[in-house]
Amino acid sequence: MSFAKVAATAAVALAVIGSFASGSAFADTPRAKSINLGAMNGVAYYTEEAGSFRVVATLAQREGMPIRVETLLAPGQTVVLSTAKGQSGLESVELSRQADGLTVRPVVSN
Repeated sequence: MSFAKVAATAAVALAVIGSFASGSAFADTPRAKSINLGAMNGVAYYTEEAGSFRVVATLAQREGMPIRVETLLAPGQTVVLSTAKGQSGLESVELSRQADGLTVRPVVSN
């Protein structure tokens, strides 16, 4: 192995170790949650952005085009995603920002 390769590898290793030590390696790490809306399934993830959570949800049917929804949530805010469930109404999930996390729960229709 040449000196240049060793030096480059060492520089990358030191940068990674330094970012882990300072905590910055996880600052922009997305956190993901699974979404199940019956015929549509997907994932929602969030990143922290200036005191808000930027939530991105992507849903798709097995053989359909995906749908992407983005929103900013402040503490205590929620957004509901719904899809038709035939004659029986809607299938819905609620994405809520609670303190330092995102919760995904089914919405029970009356």
